Amino acid sequence: MSEEDPHTLDPDYDNHGGFPKFQIIDAPRGFGRFVTAMRRAQDLAVSTDVADWDLAADRAEDLIAYLAPHEVAGGVAPAGRVATLPGAGSILMPPWEVRRFDPEGVEIGVQFSRYHVGGNDAVHGGMVAMMFDVMCGIIIHAIGRPISRTAFLHVDYRNITPIDVPLTVRGWASKIEGRKTFVNCELTDARGTMLAEANGLMVRLLPGQP
Repeated sequence: MSEEDPHTLDPDYDNHGGFPKFQIIDAPRGFGRFVTAMRRAQDLAVSTDVADWDLAADRAEDLIAYLAPHEVAGGVAPAGRVATLPGAGSILMPPWEVRRFDPEGVEIGVQFSRYHVGGNDAVHGGMVAMMFDVMCGIIIHAIGRPISRTAFLHVDYRNITPIDVPLTVRGWASKIEGRKTFVNCELTDARGTMLAEANGLMVRLLPGQP
């Protein structure tokens, strides 16, 4: 499957629903450290029982007070735009790193943690689905398709997805029909055990479509 310039498929590629134009940037000073700290804070927020939650809330509110005056529009903040950081610097997702990125397929390494648990140290199924959804978007970029949205995503859970161990997500486009791109993804552990697999449909946006 050959990579194409999305502008050749859709001359109005840059004008869909006001999507911000994300450009990869270098990490601002201290941003990587901040993201790492926030990931750890998320894990601790769901796994600790302290004597004084008011004190924890005070510190969280201090951080909010520092950050709030600097809020910016989508596509401007560094979160999600620093390719050198795990998860591109976004704390919405577990930290992932691209190992392969080409039109024939995408492979990323990922490690879930306590924050992503649904129960009994197993990753919540919704987090697995969200990771697959992110992979679908990465596949679209890898094959050079125009901006697309997920029309459906079907997930089959084969085994429990564990936390605190390296895992692999692989994905590829299986078929393209006009505005439609059909994609497949799989999540495996270090031994190659299938933990979950998915198939989905990504649909290219029409001009002006959000």
